[in-house]
Amino acid sequence: MPRSDHGVSRKDISDNALKVLYRLHNAGYQAYLVGGCVRDLLLGLHPKDFDVATDAEPEQIKALFRNCRLIGRRFRLAHIVFGRDVIEVATFRGHHDSEEPGSSDKLSRRSDEGLLLRDNVFGSIEEDAERRDFTANAMYYNIADFSITDFANGMQSLKERKLHLIGDPETRYREDPVRMLRAVRFAAKLDMQISAEAGDIIPSLAPLLANIPPARLFEEVLKLFLAGRAEQTFDLLREYALFGQLFPLVEPMLKVADSKEQLFVRQVLINTDHRINNDQRVTPAFIYAAMLWYPLEQRFNELTAESGLSPHDAFNLAINDVLQAQQKRIMIPKRFSMPIRDIWVLQQRLPKRFGRRAFQLLEHPKFRAGYDFLLLRASVEGGELEELGKWWTDFQDAGGDERSTMLAQIKGSAKGKGRRRPRKRKPQQ
Repeated sequence: MPRSDHGVSRKDISDNALKVLYRLHNAGYQAYLVGGCVRDLLLGLHPKDFDVATDAEPEQIKALFRNCRLIGRRFRLAHIVFGRDVIEVATFRGHHDSEEPGSSDKLSRRSDEGLLLRDNVFGSIEEDAERRDFTANAMYYNIADFSITDFANGMQSLKERKLHLIGDPETRYREDPVRMLRAVRFAAKLDMQISAEAGDIIPSLAPLLANIPPARLFEEVLKLFLAGRAEQTFDLLREYALFGQLFPLVEPMLKVADSKEQLFVRQVLINTDHRINNDQRVTPAFIYAAMLWYPLEQRFNELTAESGLSPHDAFNLAINDVLQAQQKRIMIPKRFSMPIRDIWVLQQRLPKRFGRRAFQLLEHPKFRAGYDFLLLRASVEGGELEELGKWWTDFQDAGGDERSTMLAQIKGSAKGKGRRRPRKRKPQQ
């Protein structure tokens, strides 16, 4: 498609991506924008990332850019770093066959289940297009003449609003099971349908996600739930039997449509979408804390009934058990697992408002997250949680005298219910 036949303009492409494209082009290499950014530009959207494809090999790319770092073992990529903005540059991928003469295990390797473990085989732009996942992602914008080459009828896919996979679906999903998650993400993000040939096989292949490193799945889950379409994504993940592969502790609790567990998960995703679509900050810690709250509550009740531990010890042990079980599927970095713990522990502390405790809790660095989490629970469960949430809302808005009155009322209410008997002191020796 020549420039006159499409609506992609350089003014819609990031300055840093243009710098990379022009430097590669001026050095004699082919340079294309590729994949999701071209697709989104054609749909009139604003891409978050701009990816570049070229015939220059990684070391040749590195020689052109002082701000380049090479990453990846499975497939070598070049990251051109402009402060916080990173332009990813990939060499055209080629076909590979381990039985070819001269093939090297260092370049290409598959697992017994078909998973690509190493993929450093370079080729032509035509071969690269065949290696793309979906037809809508196999369109290339050429900086040399501003044309777009559509190798797999991707424009038709966009017109039909339907995702089509390139190649045999089972083979492609076995090569990289994350493609199943990408199908769901694109369908939710772009309001498209997954074609029957691409979607019908997903439930039977969903267990292949167990072969994906937990660290990679963490990044993929962020993309799924932080794109402003988290609720639609959740429904598609469950429709294609993928959610249980990511959150095996949560899925059994979602069988009943209107259960508090499903309402709670759905509400946090609705809130997440609202915040993202209004340019407000969202932390993954809050989402994970909500996803795993009822498994934590279940484990806590089991330990309290079976172990004879104190509630404090049982709760802390339950936290460890739930996080360890979840990390077998999705690695949660410490910078998020620690706030998750804080949010959960605050749910135990927020009902205890006597004396100076209320003021100390207000000073807790994660008070706001814990308070928001309490309100989320109250919106689903109501009852005493609703009363507690309202009390904390009023306490934050109150002045000094009003706060003293509120605390005195709590103290008086506790006396009315009967005071705890003092502990017997041990006799002095």
